[in-house]
Amino acid sequence: MTRTPAIRPYRPDDLPAVEDICVRTAHNGDDSRPHYTDPAVFPAAFATPYVELEPELAFVLDDGAGRAVGYIVGTADTPRFAADFRERWLPTVADRHPAPKGPPTTPDEVIADLLHRPERMVVPEVADYPAHLHIDLLPPWQGRGHGRALMRTLRQALYDAGVPAVHLVMATSNTRARAFYDRVGFHEIEVRDPGDATFLGRPTKGD
Repeated sequence: MTRTPAIRPYRPDDLPAVEDICVRTAHNGDDSRPHYTDPAVFPAAFATPYVELEPELAFVLDDGAGRAVGYIVGTADTPRFAADFRERWLPTVADRHPAPKGPPTTPDEVIADLLHRPERMVVPEVADYPAHLHIDLLPPWQGRGHGRALMRTLRQALYDAGVPAVHLVMATSNTRARAFYDRVGFHEIEVRDPGDATFLGRPTKGD
């Protein structure tokens, strides 16, 4: 019997799959493993803290056999999340992924530097978009409507919680991701000194 893929709430036993998906999609949508010495720094910074600190806002695409092949994670309150990240999450991973001793000089150090600076998430220009999110799908599951459905699921959860708008931060060079975000209703937010990142936002209500 063929089982139908479906979106469902995250479960603790999804964690290995979520971390693997993050690693396999972290390099501008491609596999980070050929480019990083310890690509586990990616889920430590961009996936696992969300399922640990706000699991109620974590959803996965189940392949129909119980395996997560995509996910969306987020927070309803970015400043609060940044503080929780600093106080509750960072101490659990800091030893494995130490902060660079000076300006980052390797790809691993660049991500470790982000890991150790959670306050970077708090950007004044996106204050009207208090929630933020991360979404990843394994390549065979992309382009089939699942990303749009994951977005809709998280936005509904945020809307139901009284959160008016959500933002995300993406590498400007990731043109495939930008095309997807444009299709699902995100618009660019002007931010002073964005570096190589682009900030996008949208209301939680509506399609």
